[in-house]
Amino acid sequence: MEEIELKKSGKLARLTNKTFKFDERIKDGFFSANYFLKSHHIVESLLPGHIVTMQFFQRRKEAMVCGLDEVIALIHTFAKHPEDLEIYALEDGDMISANEPVLKIKGHYEDFGYLESLIDGILARRTSVATNVHEVVLAARGTNVFSMADRQDDYLTQVGDGYATYVGGINKVSTDAQGLWWGGKGSGTMPHALIEICGGDIIKASEAYLKAYPNEKLTALIDYHNNVVRDSLILARHLKDKLNAVRVDTSKSLIDHYFDDKDTSGFDPHGVCKQLIYALREALDKEGFNHVKIIVSSSFSKEKIDEWTKEGVPVDTYGVGTYFVNNMTCGFTGDLVNLDGLPQAKEGRNEIASSRLKKVSYPIEVK
Repeated sequence: MEEIELKKSGKLARLTNKTFKFDERIKDGFFSANYFLKSHHIVESLLPGHIVTMQFFQRRKEAMVCGLDEVIALIHTFAKHPEDLEIYALEDGDMISANEPVLKIKGHYEDFGYLESLIDGILARRTSVATNVHEVVLAARGTNVFSMADRQDDYLTQVGDGYATYVGGINKVSTDAQGLWWGGKGSGTMPHALIEICGGDIIKASEAYLKAYPNEKLTALIDYHNNVVRDSLILARHLKDKLNAVRVDTSKSLIDHYFDDKDTSGFDPHGVCKQLIYALREALDKEGFNHVKIIVSSSFSKEKIDEWTKEGVPVDTYGVGTYFVNNMTCGFTGDLVNLDGLPQAKEGRNEIASSRLKKVSYPIEVK
């Protein structure tokens, strides 16, 4: 991976071809829709030489575009005669509106047309993730957010999703793969499996962790027995200053035992609910464990985080996974809109002028 400074003067620097590791089968059309391959063959053999402009857009009212550097690198790697193409693009991290062009490619169709479906897919995936992350960051109102999206999709999505997560505003991720393109590293402490191997003993699991990683701050997963307040206090009394945080990850199908003898008629006590977190914070503070932070995870969305931060629920970090990567909301379309210098497009589509698009050099120059 090329060493570059991703953020410079508040803007993301362009990533270059050296950053991305593309599957060589792309050049053979392995990932291209068959009808694009047929069109490529027909144009190349029977209708060559026409200069076209292809324009890409999406329909969401507001989104954060991402994947453009990857797409440009794709074109520069697999198009025929990429040096002859004119590429105009926005930058990863730019906010866009519905129907706004984010990318235009001008050149011979036979040189790049077969890449259309790959371009659509990259832009759709990366923009959806970046937009989801951006909106969660806004909803968090300054509260830390940690990406746990590694377990929510095929592992091969981690690298690109991790970059889109970074573009969206989060640099706390759980795997090294998620940080590959921007230089980040995965972090985390203990899963439920470690507690299980310790016979369900949260103290034993925590001590084992501290023995193995004596220079790290401990965050203990605390919902193993579905008794978050009780177990947090037991662990805090034992570890004292060695306990940095507790993470509450209660399943939506369960009600914490804290509510066994309490009236829950006025709210839904399932999963990680606000009332449980208020009770946990109060219990920790009452015994002088004000330093112990509270991390929550399990089914947190933009809407839930927005509600909690508006109210001021005492959460120090939100862990989010599914909402980031299994919530694809930005689909892209590529259209030919100009033929040999004249407007030409299917009805309802036309080339849209944009002063925001900037010409991209070949090869990409790092700012």
